[in-house]
Amino acid sequence: MTIRVLLVDDQALLRGTFKLLLESAPDMEVVGEASTGAEAVHHALSERADVVLMDIRMPDMDGIEATRRITGNEDLAGVKILVLTTFETDELVVEAIRAGASGFLGKGVDPADLLDAIRTVASGEALLSPVATTALITQFLARPHVNSNSFASGLNELTARELEITALVGSGLSNTEIAERLFISPATAKTHLHRAMMKTNSRDRAQLVVFAYQNGLVTAGG
Repeated sequence: MTIRVLLVDDQALLRGTFKLLLESAPDMEVVGEASTGAEAVHHALSERADVVLMDIRMPDMDGIEATRRITGNEDLAGVKILVLTTFETDELVVEAIRAGASGFLGKGVDPADLLDAIRTVASGEALLSPVATTALITQFLARPHVNSNSFASGLNELTARELEITALVGSGLSNTEIAERLFISPATAKTHLHRAMMKTNSRDRAQLVVFAYQNGLVTAGG
């Protein structure tokens, strides 16, 4: 299966570099480019990309608002957003995840890692390493204006097993690691995970991580 990618960055040189890299991969195709958030939303609708590589700081409309509009559009329900940023601990990354992004990478990422990241996000998984998760949650919880209700719905709906798995997801464990920890199959772990995501209105694994921290299922540094 070919992964359709939309490149969004206000620097033409970077877009060109990313395009050359992606088109060298046999399983990827660049279906469009955008230099502003507004263009990103337009191309997401017209080009039907699977993954959007989204810059954050852009003129006209920033990457956060563009992400929010794309993930909030029912016609684009299958589109995944991978944020590229100069600073991986930038507080704006927190807002991007809350807006529906599936993960983030620094712009200095190794080419092979970027390709792997696109494949990871396209498959429906979130791209959150333990280090990235810690940075994300630390900044998320430190923000005084965080709406505690943003990820609060669904807690009472989770079964004991779903609560357990949500906590492990928040700790940065993969499905395979969760399965080994709980002595269940990876498929069973994935089933419980998807049910937890549905009950908590989490678009993907990244938002479920935030939900776990927001509701005290796991604590930063714990």
